[in-house]
Amino acid sequence: MEKKVVYNPISSSMGCLGECTWQVKASAYDLARSVFCVVSTDLAIITSLRHSKVLKGNSQVFAHVLHFVESQNSEKRKDRIKTMKMASKLLSLIHGSSSYDINVDDADADATQVVGRLDGGVNAVSLSPDGELVAVTTGFAQLLVMTLDWDVLYETPLRDDVPEDYHVSGGNSLPVSWRGDGKYFATMNSACGSDSLLKEIKVWDRDSGALLASSERKNFAADILEWMPSGAKIAAVCGGKDGNECQSVVFFERNGLERSRFGVDAKVKFLKWNCSSDLLAGVVEYGNYDAVRIWCFSNNHWYLKHEIRYLKQDEVRFIWNPTKPLQLICWTLGGQATVSNFVWVTAVMENSVALVVDGSNIHVTPLSLSLMPPPMCLFSLKFSSHVRGMAVYCKNSKNQLAVYLSDSSLCAVELPSIETWEELEGKEFIVEASHAEMAFGSILHLEWLYSHKLLAVSHYGFSHSNQTSLTEGGFQGFYLQEVELECSEDLVPGLLTCSGWHATVPKRITLEDLVVGIAANPVSKPSAYVQFSRGEIQEYASKIGIIRGSLEQEHQGFLAACPWMSVVLVGSAGLSKPVLFGLDEIGRLQANGKIVCNNCCSFSFYSNLADQVITHLILATKQDLLFIVDIVDIFNGELDSKYNNFVRIINNRKKEENESYINIWERGAKIVGVLHGDEAAIILQTNRGNLECIYPRKLVLVSIINALVQKRFKDALLMVRRHRIDFNAIVDYCGWQAFSQSASEFVRQVNNLGYITEFVCSIKNENVIVNLYKNYISVPCSKDANVMLVGGPQNCPAGNKVSSVLMAVRKALEEHITESPARELCILTTLARSDPPLLEDALKRIKVIREKELSHTDDQGRMSYPSAEEALKHLLWLADSSAVYEAALGLYDLNLAAIVALNAQKDPKEFLPFLQELERMPTVLMQYNIDLRLKRFEKALRHIASAGDSYYDDCVTLVKNNPQLFPLALQLFTGPTKQMPFLEAWGDYLSNEKCFEDAATIYLSCCNLDKALKSYRAINNWSGVLTVAGFLNLGKDDILNLANEICEELQALGKPGEAAKIALEYCRDVNAGVNLLISAREWEEALRVVFLHRREDLIKTVKSASLECASMLTGEYEEGLEKVGKYLARYLAVRQRRLLLTAKLRSEELAASDLDDDAASETSSNFSGMSAYTTGTRKSSAASISSTATSKARDARRQRKRGKIRPGSPDEEMALVEHLKGMSLTLEARRELKSLLVPLMMFGEGETCRKLQQMGENFQLSQMAAVRLAEDTMCSDTINEYEHTLEKYAQKVRTEMHKSEAFSWRHKVFLSYA
Repeated sequence: MEKKVVYNPISSSMGCLGECTWQVKASAYDLARSVFCVVSTDLAIITSLRHSKVLKGNSQVFAHVLHFVESQNSEKRKDRIKTMKMASKLLSLIHGSSSYDINVDDADADATQVVGRLDGGVNAVSLSPDGELVAVTTGFAQLLVMTLDWDVLYETPLRDDVPEDYHVSGGNSLPVSWRGDGKYFATMNSACGSDSLLKEIKVWDRDSGALLASSERKNFAADILEWMPSGAKIAAVCGGKDGNECQSVVFFERNGLERSRFGVDAKVKFLKWNCSSDLLAGVVEYGNYDAVRIWCFSNNHWYLKHEIRYLKQDEVRFIWNPTKPLQLICWTLGGQATVSNFVWVTAVMENSVALVVDGSNIHVTPLSLSLMPPPMCLFSLKFSSHVRGMAVYCKNSKNQLAVYLSDSSLCAVELPSIETWEELEGKEFIVEASHAEMAFGSILHLEWLYSHKLLAVSHYGFSHSNQTSLTEGGFQGFYLQEVELECSEDLVPGLLTCSGWHATVPKRITLEDLVVGIAANPVSKPSAYVQFSRGEIQEYASKIGIIRGSLEQEHQGFLAACPWMSVVLVGSAGLSKPVLFGLDEIGRLQANGKIVCNNCCSFSFYSNLADQVITHLILATKQDLLFIVDIVDIFNGELDSKYNNFVRIINNRKKEENESYINIWERGAKIVGVLHGDEAAIILQTNRGNLECIYPRKLVLVSIINALVQKRFKDALLMVRRHRIDFNAIVDYCGWQAFSQSASEFVRQVNNLGYITEFVCSIKNENVIVNLYKNYISVPCSKDANVMLVGGPQNCPAGNKVSSVLMAVRKALEEHITESPARELCILTTLARSDPPLLEDALKRIKVIREKELSHTDDQGRMSYPSAEEALKHLLWLADSSAVYEAALGLYDLNLAAIVALNAQKDPKEFLPFLQELERMPTVLMQYNIDLRLKRFEKALRHIASAGDSYYDDCVTLVKNNPQLFPLALQLFTGPTKQMPFLEAWGDYLSNEKCFEDAATIYLSCCNLDKALKSYRAINNWSGVLTVAGFLNLGKDDILNLANEICEELQALGKPGEAAKIALEYCRDVNAGVNLLISAREWEEALRVVFLHRREDLIKTVKSASLECASMLTGEYEEGLEKVGKYLARYLAVRQRRLLLTAKLRSEELAASDLDDDAASETSSNFSGMSAYTTGTRKSSAASISSTATSKARDARRQRKRGKIRPGSPDEEMALVEHLKGMSLTLEARRELKSLLVPLMMFGEGETCRKLQQMGENFQLSQMAAVRLAEDTMCSDTINEYEHTLEKYAQKVRTEMHKSEAFSWRHKVFLSYA
């Protein structure tokens, strides 16, 4: 819609042959050999050997290498060359003449060969697209199809019943046009038995020569027939029904039916499609000039996008480059050849005003007001000639447009403010050309420097650039010139300024190289960046008082020429700087010489700041992916990590919930505009021409956050509602504490109770910024989060997020909003939506309203409140009706409870008898029964306790049924007599709950020693048991029996140390005590007891047991050393194999990511995410989904088997490491080891001590070294067989840990010096 065509022409003179004049009659082009041939009026065949650098923009090389060769046999022929084609496979030129010959010219050998003679002469020659066949029409209306070996495949007449004396008149032609795939071809010939003005189009089959279809007979105005390369349309030219009507370009389908047409206000002489079938160019004759026009088709409308005028006597002709769809080659009679490279440029102003070029009209549509697809528009501008290019200026509420036309004139338009454009709808404004005393040349590029000054690149010397009476002043070549505009008319608000403009050229400098584009510098005025053919950037500065401007070298250019170039402001306010973005023809988007994206097809920018500093880059890729890039990410080098190099990565593992791109739903759609600020929209145009407006979630959130930071709460709320964003984003971005402080400002700005109610109903205890939108925006730092927090977090309401925010909103409503029924309903909403709901407070407000209604006073004040019934229904709609009913009961207001029940549509049989029964009770008992129903047991206990001693048993029963009330009961009943039942019941409850320690204490407090003894014995608290036994005054025999029983129980429980203490202290059994100490491995204590009781007979027993224990430990440590080495070796082997497999899979994954998305298989994607040790699951269409119960059972089995090491299992590696960690010496083991060494020394077993300590130390060092080695290799991608050894790590541990607490059990006398 808003695309226009601009071009960079490369012009050179072809020269003449001596003094003769010549006229182009036919042409041919061979791209492979870079040969361009034309035929002159004196039958000269002229070949132009075009150098490849010509197409790259070097016009000087073009002129130097150009030469011409006249065929040696041209003087022998006295006929006319009718048509010719270049046959690449023959490396020759095929042409036919009116003297019945078909000739082949070898341009390299300068030789001509006559390959055949046709009766009636050659009328037209057409080569098939694949170069295999030649179609020839003769003067006798015959069609011949031949191979390149000149074998005739078939011959057929073009007309039925052709008279014998019929011959095609000299001025007529029988054109042939092939479809792009070469399967069919079409011809045009006069209809049989009718006026010669009526002709028809016929479609033929290539292989059989059968006639497939014929068109309706029409008045075709010229012998023009052009089949679109894609095969969809056949173009021809038809005249009007009478001589006054304009001609039309008509399009036919393959079946001969007419599809569409468009009118042309001139005589069409020639048509040609480009190779991509999206542009149609033609030569038209109009008055005293010829013109090359280019049309394009979009949204069922043909647009005239470009016109290049030539003098009529130039006899201009052109061809499209067969491989470059946007390169046009034109030549004239005088030998001037021009290569024009076109590009599509989006014409959308910064304020989102779209401009569409269509011939001499520019259609204007403000996309921010209406998304009208072209050719519809709000209003249009009509110019005196066809538009060739334009420049827009939109700053400081000024909207200006500069347009240069095909007649080399310059126009200017000043548009009013967009707010007044609705009055311009449907109007067309005539724009007058600006007054100038000197010609501007052929303007190629135009850019505004500021509101009344333009910078233009012009070329002087084109034959088509001098169409006015103005003089060019003798200039030749390319110039960079300033154009100053001044309007002699006063600006009328709300109207366009379309006339009275005067243009002058005060400054002009010569250019030595071709200019690709110009972009104004938004920081320094008046200056602009000029890009040259190889991507070099120079800054042009216009200085006041100096006749000439200056070009200064800019160091950061582009890697190649970028036809699409933009300069934007980047950075924070006050520190912004200009950055150049450029997109070259192969899709490389560059920023200040750095490649941003390698597959970009269109881009734009978005700003949510008032100073138009750009915050985001919007780009679409060739894979139809839309990316929204933070500008800071470009300069921080985070593009690869955040945007995956702007390609769709075949994710081999679980797909992220939110991707970094948006899939464009229609292939080939381009970005044409962006709505800045709070609009946060991107406008795309499809290949069909339709407009689509999308609101990316990322931009919407950015605009909402920007509004919140600026405290524009109303704007933020409106955006949240419009785009269906979670309302919690308003609260969560800066924190609910900060929002609670700003709640009054929020309510004051919004001032819409409906919106506030909607906001209140959406608040929940969840941070959506962290959870839901974490992939779109980042969580603010603490400094940014406290921007809105006044007075610090300590001033925020206490409680959770929902309660605090709603309380703050409720206070703000009461302070800033006038009393009204809607305000009261909104306040009730804040109470009902609190967490937990404050239903009692809400009912209290409704009760006040009801009392006012019953009092029949203050009728004027009642108007500011809703009715009690309306308020109650609102509350019931917000909350559960049962909860509201229970809250009404909790107020002990039976009438209110009855009203709630009725409005909740409860059955009266359910609630009415209960309420009547309550009404007959005393107040305290009514409250007690309501509390019991509502399970408010604390209040129930208080109420029943205040009812008198007659209800004491009810109190005890209530407390027993609700044990949490025991502390409250002890507070309410202070007398010992009343407290004893509660204490005993409390102890029984604790005993039943297995809380024997607390139960024993409670029993002791109520002097129940028997139950206290049982509680202590239940937890094996032998000290407490024996103490309570003392309080019970048990006899000596009873205490001895009790001690023996406790000693046996402790032995059974594996507590020989405690059992030994009882045996020695209460049972007086030294033998049993010493044996128990030996079992507990308390060697020093055993020796102390032996010597205390002078039992020398037990010394040998202790010595034998200690030696046996030392021997056993030594064997265990030796076995442990062997196991450590075995497990570590197995771990290293498993780890090495896993690393090798991971490296192999990663290489396959990288190879798979280079494939095209459509070619990559699902199987390879799924497999590449798995490995032999992957514990996760993968999803595919063939995979079965396990149920929750199955998953839990599998997890339970894994938990049980975690201690086992299964070779080859996915968990083997981690299991080995965990097993190595589990082999470490515990604190108890080290204590026992240290305790054993001392008695052995006392017994004179020094060697046994030394051996035991060294073996334990070696085991501990090896185990710690193995664990450290395993941890280091687990974090590394490689294993060094020389560095990662147990010996080296053991030495490291010995050096680092020899003084640590872990080795404090050792005795220095036995330390090794190795």
